[in-house]
Amino acid sequence: QVHLVESGGGVVQAGGSLRLSCAASGRVFSSYGMGWFRQAPGKEREFVAAISVRGATTKYADSVKGRFTISRDNAKNSVYLQMNSLKLEDTAVYYCAATRTLITNTAGYEYWGQGTQVTVSS
Repeated sequence: QVHLVESGGGVVQAGGSLRLSCAASGRVFSSYGMGWFRQAPGKEREFVAAISVRGATTKYADSVKGRFTISRDNAKNSVYLQMNSLKLEDTAVYYCAATRTLITNTAGYEYWGQGTQVTVSS
């Protein structure tokens, strides 16, 4: 079992920045690709960003490309999401997740955190 706990969410003005963290425990963190997803009320969960096991490859949704940056520190068993130039439509609960398949296979993420709320105000 892999346990994931997100933190760093909060309220920020449009155009501002926020950094989310995800701490992992219970299994060998470096064996998993990691991803960030988000879900707004009444909407489906959507893919945001992903990073490969060693951090050599990253993928982003078109809606956040150029604004968000995913990174990981395997020595600290952590993955991060730096969010810049935030927009109202970025408001959602953000989840981190772990996969042993290709990071682009969104159906392959088997472990999920509890989520952290990000609210962008005008």
